[in-house]
Amino acid sequence: MTDVTGGNVKIQRKDFLAEGLLPVIDQGQEDVAGYTNDLSHAYTGDLPAILFGDHTRVFKYVDKPFALGADGVKVLVPRPGFNAKFLYYYFLSREIPSRGYSRHFKFLKELAIPLFAPSEQYRIVELLDEADRLCRLRREADAKAARILPALFLKMFGDPTTNPMGWPTNRLDFWFDVFGGGTPSKANDEYWKGDIPWVSPKDMKVDVIQDTEDHITQDAIANSATKLVDPGSVLIVYRSGILAHTFPVAIAGRALTLNQDLKALASRGEVLNEFIYGWLMSGQKLALGCVKKGATVHNIDGQRFLGLQVPKPPRNLQEDFARHLRTLLLQKNEREKAAQEVETLFALLLQKAFAGQITAQWREGHMQELLAEMAHQARALNLPMPKELELLP
Repeated sequence: MTDVTGGNVKIQRKDFLAEGLLPVIDQGQEDVAGYTNDLSHAYTGDLPAILFGDHTRVFKYVDKPFALGADGVKVLVPRPGFNAKFLYYYFLSREIPSRGYSRHFKFLKELAIPLFAPSEQYRIVELLDEADRLCRLRREADAKAARILPALFLKMFGDPTTNPMGWPTNRLDFWFDVFGGGTPSKANDEYWKGDIPWVSPKDMKVDVIQDTEDHITQDAIANSATKLVDPGSVLIVYRSGILAHTFPVAIAGRALTLNQDLKALASRGEVLNEFIYGWLMSGQKLALGCVKKGATVHNIDGQRFLGLQVPKPPRNLQEDFARHLRTLLLQKNEREKAAQEVETLFALLLQKAFAGQITAQWREGHMQELLAEMAHQARALNLPMPKELELLP
């Protein structure tokens, strides 16, 4: 591939628009980071191209006009004989070692790319495109399903920021007991050999927490600030960099413990746990409005957060919502299992594709054609000619 990053305008994040004529693509996880209306900032090289996040190790295949986000992106285009989508899929199949926020392009340059004939590259892309389409459809379905819960809450209770139904309200800590957590001594290895989940912010990526990366023992609980939290309690992140833009909320799926960066909310009976879960999920702005931002780590201002006015809808409405919530979470769990199966199959296909396994039968029927293509490819790239290709025209 050729690195064509130089010479292109790089747009700073502060200048991104929410919508516009030209998408801005950077090294972040999102396909599109923002937009610009200045067409003179458009990428000027060949398409399709592959974008590589020098810090993030994220790959993106781009075949439409775009503008380049600021620092940390490499733009790569294929040399003759290589299909850009083939190379994109090949990079996805490789593991680029992580070196934190340092640069990773040096590791990408060390990869040895298999010299498949163009027609076989096309065949591999054709097969992987179909598998990738299924993965995308699954992700789109998940994104649509994620909007159901906030929509249901709004339909049943109205905007959580305004309480349009006029239900009675009181402070959050009037309706709920609030528990903190703690970290058992890391110096005592025995504390960390138990089977009791110990939740930290990195575990707060699911709706219902059944298990965690770290586990502790009863002795660890007895000798630290952490304590057991009952199943059904609502877990929230109180201190983390993620609070700059997101307020993570989850439900304890079993008895578990927390570290000091989280809090648990447990109903005192008048307002259900399920309701406060929906209220916080649907009213993220309320919680994020209580965040005190630091240089790298942000935290919830406890006085403001616990003083938020939480409405108390009629009990029957809360119980109806709780039943709907349990059904939605169960359905989401099933979708996530199916999505994991699809992603696993796609990863397996990637590995098989570049080992030549998924095109083996097709290759046998096209061997002479492939050898001729490879000879032409080798000449175009100025590569040494393998002996079996030297006699081919």
